[in-house]
Amino acid sequence: MEELMLELKNEIIKVLNLEGIKPEDINDDDEMFSKGLGLDSIDALELIVMLEKNYGIKLTDPAKGKEIFKSIRIMAEYVAANRKK
Repeated sequence: MEELMLELKNEIIKVLNLEGIKPEDINDDDEMFSKGLGLDSIDALELIVMLEKNYGIKLTDPAKGKEIFKSIRIMAEYVAANRKK
């Protein structure tokens, strides 16, 4: 799981162009929206595209995305359980 969380952190930094942020700056349990990384709805769309492209996970319910993107740990657990690639 640690390896997947690091992979997700790197992908999030790359996809969202989070300049000046390193994977070790992102706590596994911090909120990704509002507090924490301070992501917004546009960022959520980018993350949805990343999940589909990298892991074959297709999210169609925005409410589900809000649950999945609560933290890196929750996102990693979801990816581990649902990845197609």
